[in-house]
Amino acid sequence: MRKIALLYGMENTFPPALIDRINSRGVDGVVAESLLTGGFRIDQPSPYRLIIDRISHDIPFYRAYLKNAILHGAHVINNPFWWSADDKIFNYAIGLKLGVAVPRTVMLPHHAHPPGTTPESMRNLQFPLNWEEIFDYLGFPMFMKPHLGGGWRNVFKVHNPEELYAAYARTGDLGMVLQESIEFTEYYRCYCIGRRNVHVMAYDPRYPHHERYRLDQDPTQSPLYGRIVSDSIALCEALSYDMNTVEFAVRDGVPYAIDYLNPAPDADRNSVGEANFDWILNAMADLAIERALSDEVPQADYHWARFLAGGEGRS
Repeated sequence: MRKIALLYGMENTFPPALIDRINSRGVDGVVAESLLTGGFRIDQPSPYRLIIDRISHDIPFYRAYLKNAILHGAHVINNPFWWSADDKIFNYAIGLKLGVAVPRTVMLPHHAHPPGTTPESMRNLQFPLNWEEIFDYLGFPMFMKPHLGGGWRNVFKVHNPEELYAAYARTGDLGMVLQESIEFTEYYRCYCIGRRNVHVMAYDPRYPHHERYRLDQDPTQSPLYGRIVSDSIALCEALSYDMNTVEFAVRDGVPYAIDYLNPAPDADRNSVGEANFDWILNAMADLAIERALSDEVPQADYHWARFLAGGEGRS
């Protein structure tokens, strides 16, 4: 029996629905269930052929479990080795190298010294920063957000230097990304599953969370639809994510990739709507069954460099 396991936290709609969807297919030799573990031994494999991870970014114990499971031959969506290494600033740099439109972006030093460091630890850091050069490059307004994390936590939109300095002072020892604001006329959020299936959803982050998915719009009618799909696939191929969302803000007819570090993306029935929810269930069920039945070994190395512009990985 090849078992598929869901590893999740507070989610109440997507994980049990995906388990039911997979099991309802009646595929011989495949069963899905909630993952269950206690203290685990490093010399024993996981009982699961495939694990779909929705929570290990918040629970280090689960992240350790998944890495050990891969070592013994299990597949994990998304791969925890790469996910542990990824961050937003590298995401944007990869997008730029791929030829995907991304906002102008600057990485800022920590405002406060990280724990265990002193001013002497920062002797290679320019001080004060050349703020005028940064302002000239990005222009106001701009967004400041952590280079790690999500959920719109510690995100600031600033309109002048005074607002920026005040927001920066509140960030403590977080690493912060400073980015030009894309004043958009359209906005899309895309599920990208298995690095090949893309579902484009009209979305507007200016609305309350439960109203952001604009169910009255048909993104397939946009003249940008094909580019959005191909850019989503290119980004997820390069970053090795099999479950991700990619967000695009459209300015002057150009879709800018705003956010694509979402390897445990929102899939709640109550926020995404029934049609979008059904799409993600079917796409993930297809991928999970395919991977569970495959005899391929888990990915053991990383080849993002070959997906850069001019490389062999992008068609």
